Amino acid sequence: MRTSQSLLAILCATAAFFCQAEPLSGAAHDFTLKTNQGNNLRLAEQRGNVVLLNFWASWCGPCRQEMPKLDELYQRYQSAGFIVLGVNVETDSAAADKLLKKIPVSFPILYDSDSRVSQHYKIDAMPTSVLIDRSGQMRYLHRGYIPGYEELYRQQIKELIKE
Repeated sequence: MRTSQSLLAILCATAAFFCQAEPLSGAAHDFTLKTNQGNNLRLAEQRGNVVLLNFWASWCGPCRQEMPKLDELYQRYQSAGFIVLGVNVETDSAAADKLLKKIPVSFPILYDSDSRVSQHYKIDAMPTSVLIDRSGQMRYLHRGYIPGYEELYRQQIKELIKE
């Protein structure tokens, strides 16, 4: 293993510790939410793809840092069956829409304005991401974000895509 890869592995392990990455099991709770494009999106319709549910808010600094990184992952692995679903947790979507003009992303943004989905997934930190495998099983939970954390996502996404 090259030195830079060793350092990256150490950084990812450190990030996982501080940001509380943890394995999950069990079926992902199905839901339908309205997107920023005005249509409804149902999680169950994504079966067959690896899904990263990212719960975020416009007032969250780490969320704003993470969004462009998630968009890069989405663009890189979309053709391999990977999708990011950004779930905004604010009661008023106007703040989210305003932020998305400053930080545009190509993945779907969903509005959980009544917090039903967030509550079901027991979201207690911003941002929080749940990685779901092709069969709809939750596999990884990530709370928080620090720069470089996306490398751990990349490893886990590649693992799930290969399954």
